[in-house]
Amino acid sequence: MRQHSRITVFTPAYNRSHTLPKTLESLKRQKNKQFKWLIVDDGSTDNTKKLVQQWLKENYGFEIKYIYKENGGMHTAHNVAYENIDTELNICIDSDDCLAEDAIDKILTFWDSHEHENYAGIIGLDSDLNGNLIGKDLGDLKETTLSGYYNQGGFGDKKLVYRTDIINEYPPYPIFEGERYVGLNYKYILIDQNYKLLVLNEVLCNVEYQLDGSTNNMWKQYYNNPRGFAFLRKFYMQYNNSLKRDIMDCIHYVSSSLLANNPNFIKESPKKLLTILCIPFGYLFKFLVIRKGKTS
Repeated sequence: MRQHSRITVFTPAYNRSHTLPKTLESLKRQKNKQFKWLIVDDGSTDNTKKLVQQWLKENYGFEIKYIYKENGGMHTAHNVAYENIDTELNICIDSDDCLAEDAIDKILTFWDSHEHENYAGIIGLDSDLNGNLIGKDLGDLKETTLSGYYNQGGFGDKKLVYRTDIINEYPPYPIFEGERYVGLNYKYILIDQNYKLLVLNEVLCNVEYQLDGSTNNMWKQYYNNPRGFAFLRKFYMQYNNSLKRDIMDCIHYVSSSLLANNPNFIKESPKKLLTILCIPFGYLFKFLVIRKGKTS
């Protein structure tokens, strides 16, 4: 018998029929079944659909929902997920990752034990499949923003649980025709401006980075998605808290704008003088992106 769902675990998937069963097994091991599993198939050409259709016939104690969409990249799968989530909370578990032991119960128990009306959700930890922590833990923090954590010296991927109503207060990820990448932290940074996250200093997800995943192919991403990256770097420059970060983002912005053949990038920049100063370095970085992006 299925329990009432309070949180949606959503999984964007592109040609991951070989890893999705591992994700499913981690969900089946959850003692607390008050969740739904939403799989957003981003135009897979393998047997993902056939595999999930088999699972839909089974009763694992939680609802499975499957949505197919044309391939558009991870951020577009997130857009579709947020449009279709109807639970209070949501958490993204990638198609090559596992939900940690008893993660659902930890999340819901923690959420219920705190006054959470003014918070956007929860920030927790990631580990690898062997239990080794990814990056730095959350220490003695009780609340933080994602940006604030990294600005104070934190590092490594963290697992985010968001209130669905709050994440849908903000614009969807922009889509650039012919491109398939916009960084997910676009929405997270916007949320940081108005809300904090409760800190749950426990592992919620066990991750595995695939050789063909976006993390391991960033040079190719830079090369193939220049408008998306120019948008993101321009966005970052509006919220950075250090000159060093501004300079780095500005060089990337110039490089991506040149790759996108945008003649108006100086006029469109939020920091025009710095953009002009970074043009020589942006040209150099552009050539590096072309060289590495074509060979990666």
